[in-house]
Amino acid sequence: MGAGAAGLYAALVAASQGARVALVSRSPLAETASYWAQGGIAAALAGDDSPELHAEDTLGAGRRAARSSSVRVLCEESPARVRDLERLGVRFDADRGGNLALGLEGGHSRRRVVHAGGSATGRRITRELSALVAVEERIEVLEPATAAALWERDGRCIGLVARRGGEFEPVTARGTLLATGGMAALWERTTNPPGATGAGHVLAHAAGAELADLEFVQFHPTALAVSGERDGFLITEAVRGEGALLLDSHGERFVDELAPRDQVAMAIQAKLERSDQSAVRLDMRAVDVERFPNIENALAEVGIDPRRDLVPVAPAAHYAMGGIASDLNSGASLPGLYAIGECACSGLHGANRLASNSLAECFVFGRRAALAAADEPEPPADPGALPEPAPAPVPPAATREALWRLAGLERSAEGLTELAGERHPLARHVARAALAREESRGAHQRSDHPEPDPTLDGNHFVLRGEQRPRLEPWD
Repeated sequence: MGAGAAGLYAALVAASQGARVALVSRSPLAETASYWAQGGIAAALAGDDSPELHAEDTLGAGRRAARSSSVRVLCEESPARVRDLERLGVRFDADRGGNLALGLEGGHSRRRVVHAGGSATGRRITRELSALVAVEERIEVLEPATAAALWERDGRCIGLVARRGGEFEPVTARGTLLATGGMAALWERTTNPPGATGAGHVLAHAAGAELADLEFVQFHPTALAVSGERDGFLITEAVRGEGALLLDSHGERFVDELAPRDQVAMAIQAKLERSDQSAVRLDMRAVDVERFPNIENALAEVGIDPRRDLVPVAPAAHYAMGGIASDLNSGASLPGLYAIGECACSGLHGANRLASNSLAECFVFGRRAALAAADEPEPPADPGALPEPAPAPVPPAATREALWRLAGLERSAEGLTELAGERHPLARHVARAALAREESRGAHQRSDHPEPDPTLDGNHFVLRGEQRPRLEPWD
């Protein structure tokens, strides 16, 4: 379920192993959220780099909450997945000598971020993978279709019920992979497309699967701050890696632009609160903007020339570290169900995602999920009655406003208690998890608990149903 980078790649891997695949996509291929992804793929490919150094940076950004085994898997396997994508036809940016052009982004100690078409990486990858999926005989694409419910029987997930054209279509399977994207569009101000409201999270929760780390929501520091449809447009931090500066209302630098995202976002928010301004300014005048054509085009639409003008930016909800609790093969707590990409939570990102690890996660764990799912037992010949549809994941405007106001960059027990009364299931569970974590760590900042609690190092809050969040240590 889901035809972004993770879903497309997993489908191709499964098909290459001889599996028949049904790919359920809400939107036409190559029009998913991954299409708009500006970040690259983090992989230790340089001569002065290594998986160990990549892991150190990932663990550091994760603020002592990242799962070390998950980090090790990603950092060791990401270089091979980049080479896989090259074999599949993805052309990554290269220097004049034909070597991969590796970018530097916040929190990385080495240049290790691979891009395709500058800031159009998501577009290039989804375009190539979509073309391969469209001609792969072993993959049947159901589009436009949504998943109405996961199909569970005898304690296993045996498929799902798709809704297409007003009709319900049952799909049974050995393994069911959710690659439905994140939930950052639940917040009022967001860099995400409108559909990123946690549809997979809601499906999994309704079927009895566990969720984890919902309190850790990353706010990207540099989202365009203008009126109209382009508000929230992401200005990738790769431009800061190439020399862009952040300036306050007096034209002064106030933060290390390449610090991890949570630090930069909080520094900007503090400036905005003290100055009563709605945005700080991103100075891109020293950057070769031709390397970022989609950013240049978006800014031109609102009358901004980054070669000459300063760009107004402010934080916006961008990426959820939490999601469907999953193991190192992407298996959820409900047997037969897998979660990959942003809807999953293997503990990889801890309290703060390191830049460009998310696309790497799609391919590393997408491959693992496809291989594991193909080894699941066949679904029963008599699957039983169809399940009831899961709750609708689309939030009302009031819920989005409440999440931004009560569970934004900084939270408090008073505000979270109010939010815990929300009817929308994910908004309610975000509040419950954030209430349980009585500390400030990475992308979770509590004004009433401003310091990290060392006893929570390596521990994750796991939710099942409406039970109280459960604290679990993950290696």
